[in-house]
Amino acid sequence: MTDHTRAALVTGSGRNIGRAAALACASQGMNVVLNGASDRAACDAVAQEARALGVKAEVIMGDVGDKVACDDLATRAIETTGGIDVLINNAATRPSDAFLEMSDDDWERVIDVNLNAAVRLARACLPGMVDRGWGRIINFAGMNAIHGYNGRAHVSVSKHGSWGLVKALGKEFGPKGITANIISPGPIGGDHTDPKMAAHIAETATRVPMGRVGTPDEIAGMVSYLISDAGAFMNGQLIQINGGAET
Repeated sequence: MTDHTRAALVTGSGRNIGRAAALACASQGMNVVLNGASDRAACDAVAQEARALGVKAEVIMGDVGDKVACDDLATRAIETTGGIDVLINNAATRPSDAFLEMSDDDWERVIDVNLNAAVRLARACLPGMVDRGWGRIINFAGMNAIHGYNGRAHVSVSKHGSWGLVKALGKEFGPKGITANIISPGPIGGDHTDPKMAAHIAETATRVPMGRVGTPDEIAGMVSYLISDAGAFMNGQLIQINGGAET
């Protein structure tokens, strides 16, 4: 498949880190598939930015926490591009629920969005990566996976699982030219529609020695490295980008 143009699928790519990651892929000449659960206009705007960089960009909406929608996203993304070479699992949910009060549905929703979607999409995209002898999988952890937070047991567990996933995939598929890594951002500024999330980021930023929040572009810089030839030997790793926040 020498005529195959590399393509990236980025979930949760309508704003913030997902948007910056998608544009990082486009900047390296990759076609991109953008995904969001509800805000089509935001994803369309990112697609326009990507096309301005000279690549093809498609928007496939769908809630990755829903198995049927997640499987449909994978099928359509692969059909549209001829094969996904870079899978970036960015979509996430981070609710606060007291452990003894959260329902089974509360627990399962977080696991489905934050972990099971990454598993399903990896299983769909990996066969093509194996056939082409090249691939990159990038997950996101965040400080929830490092610290554990009061009221976020489900989030911490899901992010730890995502970390374990890349360690396992890195070992199994590294010999086939495929790397898997996970980025753990500290507090990152941007367009946060959830007031609780914005307050959490502001509070967490007080523990950053650099005295500020990070930017989506600073996280996307690591994405650019991991998908480049320079990042080919980085595999199975958790990379913290948090301004020196205590871990």
